[in-house]
Amino acid sequence: MVQSIAALALVVRDYDEAIAYFVDVLGFALLEDTPLGNGKRWVRVAPPGSAGAALLLAKAVNDEQLAHAGNQTGGRVFLFLKTTSFWNDYQALLARGVQFAEQPRHEPYGWVVVFFDLYGNKWDLVEQP
Repeated sequence: MVQSIAALALVVRDYDEAIAYFVDVLGFALLEDTPLGNGKRWVRVAPPGSAGAALLLAKAVNDEQLAHAGNQTGGRVFLFLKTTSFWNDYQALLARGVQFAEQPRHEPYGWVVVFFDLYGNKWDLVEQP
């Protein structure tokens, strides 16, 4: 038996707002946007060419869910965006207005910098040797 994680749900305020951010700012590909009725949609995005899990953009449907948008892990880094071109990607994200929590730094595992997504979730942009 072979298993893999196909998607991770990311709570968002609005589908179109989230799609615009992930596609236009982070440069992700829109993999799927399927209406499910009653305003619900199945929306998946992922970095271009990614063979890993996609993000399922899940619109908050009540105040409790909305309260967790941007803080799905209690303030810890939530997602890790792996790259083979750290400095090019860092400069591109910076030019598109992405907010960074720190300056890039070199760690034993490679180059890394923490950034915030549209909702305030923390991400690592990381390049491993």
